Amino acid sequence: MTESQINRPRWSGIGRWLPGVVISAVALVAVFKFTHWQDLSTAIQAIQPFHLAVAVGLTLLSLITKSMTWRTLLDNRVSVWKTFFIINEGYLLNNIFPLRAGEIGRAVFMGQTSGLGAFHVLSTIVIERAFDIGIAAGLLLATLPMALGLEWAKSAAYITLALVIAGFMVLFFMANNREKVQHMVGWLGQKSGLVQRWLVPQIEALLRGFEVLTRPSQFFASLFWVVITWIIWVSIYYVMLLSIAPSAPLWWGAFVDSFLAIGLAVPSAPAGIGVFEASMVASMALLGIPTSSALAYAITMHAMQFFITGVFGLYGLIREGRSIKNLFSKDLKQINHQQTNE
Repeated sequence: MTESQINRPRWSGIGRWLPGVVISAVALVAVFKFTHWQDLSTAIQAIQPFHLAVAVGLTLLSLITKSMTWRTLLDNRVSVWKTFFIINEGYLLNNIFPLRAGEIGRAVFMGQTSGLGAFHVLSTIVIERAFDIGIAAGLLLATLPMALGLEWAKSAAYITLALVIAGFMVLFFMANNREKVQHMVGWLGQKSGLVQRWLVPQIEALLRGFEVLTRPSQFFASLFWVVITWIIWVSIYYVMLLSIAPSAPLWWGAFVDSFLAIGLAVPSAPAGIGVFEASMVASMALLGIPTSSALAYAITMHAMQFFITGVFGLYGLIREGRSIKNLFSKDLKQINHQQTNE
């Protein structure tokens, strides 16, 4: 491989994640521009230790229920604790690398651990994310009209929900028409040996992971754990809201959580820095919460999640002898090896 071949992917990679960094920077500047440092310091000190302790406990519980969701989608082939640590390893990678690299990372880790392969595991992550987006859209549909008091908000929420349902229908179609999809992919790849020999098998592995959508018992079991996880997430955001808005109704927690989930879909720097805080501040502005209090809440929540997942993620990597440095370079070597053999 020549020097130009090595440098080209590096610069193209920078081109892919640079927009996210720019968006994060703009979001941070916009948030801090309307915040007074003295007010922010006072607001952070107002966060109640009891509420923070409860939020930490609920966050740990949510990581366990999320592990149950993923384990169910993986057909219970791995232990809950193994799944727990790999999920946190994925969060750790998301906190370090851009473009949600943690999702690819945990697919690779779990693929190696379970023997299912990264692409098969990746399909379960796609389903998991589809569940999350669907519930987030549903919560936004229910709470956005109350937050805004405007009729057009209902239309926007209905459109979002319709797109989510359409996405589920596409996944369901692919799961129930594996042969047709495989045939179509094979037909498209007839002119390319690389596509035929490398991409088609990976698509087949991806489709096998979608089989959960055709098994009602497994589908509803995973959906059950997703719902439980979201109930816990809403509780976390609500409990913390009580520190800055003691009389906040429960639906505020659901609104802030769902708004954040949709906001984090926007490209950003690692860990969602800037976009996380801006989404929080924007959602709370709609609820009438002052910018300084909202930013203090956002910083506290973000720091708590970063610390918890970082600790367990790092412990998991050390415990299993994994190397962050070699994770993606190893996959690149495998791809290059396949290309050489062709």
